[in-house]
Amino acid sequence: MEELGAIGIFLFVLFLLLGSGVWVGLALLGVAFVGMVLFASRPPGDAMVTTIWTASSSWTLTALPLFIWMGEILFRSRLSEDMFRGLSPWMARLPGGLVHTNIVGCAVFAAVSGSSAATLTTVGKMSIPELRRRNYPETMIIGTLAGAATLGLMIPPSLTLIVYGVTINESIRKLFLAGVLPGIVLALMFMAYVAIMSRLSKNFNPDAEPRTSFMQKLKNSRYLLPVVALIMLVIGSMYAGWATATEAAAFGVLGSLALAATQGSLNWHTFTESLMGATRTSAMIALILAGAAFLSLSMGFTGLPRALADFIATLNLSRFELLLALLVFYIVLGCFLDGISSVVLTMAVVEPMIREAGIDVIWFGIFVVVAVEMAQITPPIGFNLFVLQGMTEHEMGYIAKAAIPMFLIMVLMVFVLIAFPQLATWLPDTMRASPG
Repeated sequence: MEELGAIGIFLFVLFLLLGSGVWVGLALLGVAFVGMVLFASRPPGDAMVTTIWTASSSWTLTALPLFIWMGEILFRSRLSEDMFRGLSPWMARLPGGLVHTNIVGCAVFAAVSGSSAATLTTVGKMSIPELRRRNYPETMIIGTLAGAATLGLMIPPSLTLIVYGVTINESIRKLFLAGVLPGIVLALMFMAYVAIMSRLSKNFNPDAEPRTSFMQKLKNSRYLLPVVALIMLVIGSMYAGWATATEAAAFGVLGSLALAATQGSLNWHTFTESLMGATRTSAMIALILAGAAFLSLSMGFTGLPRALADFIATLNLSRFELLLALLVFYIVLGCFLDGISSVVLTMAVVEPMIREAGIDVIWFGIFVVVAVEMAQITPPIGFNLFVLQGMTEHEMGYIAKAAIPMFLIMVLMVFVLIAFPQLATWLPDTMRASPG
């Protein structure tokens, strides 16, 4: 009964603060402070300072601003134009044609960004005008962009996986490797949907692309070489065991600076803009992490996480039933919070549950990422929907409707992960043991 009262107080204060427009990180700190005052004998100020410092001074967390900076640099480069030039000759002959450049382009940029919004903006600013000019269906252009951009949350370097790893104190490198195969499978599922709909839809009548020879395709592929080299530098160095996630992030920043300089898009203005953009985003995420760490400490004094884990255990849910319940929970939560906030807000309660159920925490990280990916394209807070609204000037309802097939494919992906957990565990299990 005491735990129910604590839940009620925590939720009331949280929704009061969030509803009043307070930043998520400050709202979490406020809820935690109230919890410490009501349920703990320890001075809340001392506990808050100690917890915030501990959460903010993690060495693993240094990878976060570096990967964000790498994405900011590439966002301001000519990478989107080069990717479209390199990919379009190969995609044109596939069923669905150049719509596939949305999906493959997002997958490629996700491998050097880690941000869903950056992926969407970078790929969309080039592909939307080009696909419209070729008379591709507007709903398919928007839907595939909305869905494929979420690959930035799964394919390493993923900011959400970094936050998840820091929150539960797990290897970032293992989580990155766990996201590779599921990210590729999800991209292929998106492409399969496009191929099927291009055959079934009566509205799919794009202009025919001129035929190009194999040698011309190879020649155009040279535009992809810099980004492929950057992916190999970042992901390859981690897989080979040559670098930790933080070291790979540093390599990525240097590589992206070199790429931007080679393209002629690096100047003092773009350098400072990318640095300030990375600083703003990193500060926002760090504040959320600090608030979540203090909230976890505060909730620990109430015994709430353990009590909830024990309550779930008494329900005798099977592993599958527990995962379905968590999937619904994260989908609903994602309608009101962004992915990173959803992860850090819930891990204090969810982590004991999954460990009690014997669920692999690396695998669960990918499960959570797929669930919060859906939050990017679900109203009313779906961030990708807002980005697309600004880029296309369509109504929010139109964009959300276009994204529904992508949402359903992500739901299907969850069941694929449950049926074939090796998709997420095989690469980390084969990775050479070294600190990450």
